[in-house]
Amino acid sequence: MALVNVHYLNLQDNYLFADIAKKVNAFKVMHPKADVISLGIGDVTQPLCPAVISAMQKAVTEMSDASTFHGYGPEQGYEFLRDAILKNDYVPRGIHLDIDEVFINDGAKSDIGNFQELLHWDNFICVTDPIYPVYIDSNAMIGRCGAYKNGRWSYVTYTPCTAENGFIPEIPKNHHVDIIYLCYPNNPTGTVITKTELRKWVNYALKNDALILYDAAYQAYIQDPDIPHSIYEIRGARKCAIEFRSYSKTAGFTGIRCGYTIVPKDVTAATFEGERISLNKLWNRRQCTKFNGTSYVSQRAAEAIYSPEGKEQIQKTIDYYMANAAKMLDVLRSLGYECYGGENAPYIWMRTPGGKSSWQFFEELLYGAHVVCTPGSGFGPSGEGYVRLTAFGSHESTAEALERIKQWGRG
Repeated sequence: MALVNVHYLNLQDNYLFADIAKKVNAFKVMHPKADVISLGIGDVTQPLCPAVISAMQKAVTEMSDASTFHGYGPEQGYEFLRDAILKNDYVPRGIHLDIDEVFINDGAKSDIGNFQELLHWDNFICVTDPIYPVYIDSNAMIGRCGAYKNGRWSYVTYTPCTAENGFIPEIPKNHHVDIIYLCYPNNPTGTVITKTELRKWVNYALKNDALILYDAAYQAYIQDPDIPHSIYEIRGARKCAIEFRSYSKTAGFTGIRCGYTIVPKDVTAATFEGERISLNKLWNRRQCTKFNGTSYVSQRAAEAIYSPEGKEQIQKTIDYYMANAAKMLDVLRSLGYECYGGENAPYIWMRTPGGKSSWQFFEELLYGAHVVCTPGSGFGPSGEGYVRLTAFGSHESTAEALERIKQWGRG
């Protein structure tokens, strides 16, 4: 008899974004002529930049000739991309890493979900709240989260990030945690963390032998020069932190699939006997077993991002989305909505008016303005009473959505 992994049965029946899609589809069936604009799911809308397209075309041409064809690549990624990452993303910030500490992936979400495999299921995890679902769900799948009751997992330490505490997560005081998930700029709140606050988490991890899993997928959107782009800007972080990055939102790679993970050789975890094990070595072993590498074409596309013309073109796309965010903040605040984020990230975190639940506001906005948002409760207990709006639409659709919200509010 094949027995099911019962931990999967503890997951909630539906994934947040699948629930949203189901409700939106139901609305469209009932209102077939309605033109729905989504400010909810964070997929990009602008095309790949010319430098990336050119690199992909060249790579595809190489694949058509036996003398330049590429089959299985290295599981860790091609050196041409890993070298470009080190020289462009880290060296300019005074961060020096080795090439074998860089692992190319098919998007940050995969590695974030998979990395917890290296760690014993009895570790206690700590998450900022609200939080992107994959952090908790991937741990629940292995039984690390306990039981789900009243919107919380029993073995998870939640550190609330709300308007009341300035969206600054508090270091656990009364008990020890082993694995800490941080995402900055934050998804879903769009807020950022200062070097001073980030240093507190690194110091806690070093003092308490904890591991930080740091999601920096949106670092390219940071506008404030004082905000850290990498956790390795903090002294000691390379001894306690893994960093995940993605080209999905940076360069529009949601359909191309490429990103990378930094696993410093200084980061270790312990056996019950006290032996220290290199997580770099374990992750390399895991990748060689379970991953055949990111496609050659995708990696050549990512390499092009670091060319002079690629950097300029990518920045224009980022500026395009951040212009949407600025307009959204301006209009929504003028309408009396309480909004956060949107200044160093492409997300707006908006408090629902009148104490409405996040799902109630979602449905009212959908049916009243034909605009889709993401209910904050889907991101954790502290997300209740908020909704997430994204700036990834076109200028035209964003302006139209805002006009609809304005007219709906007047009604």
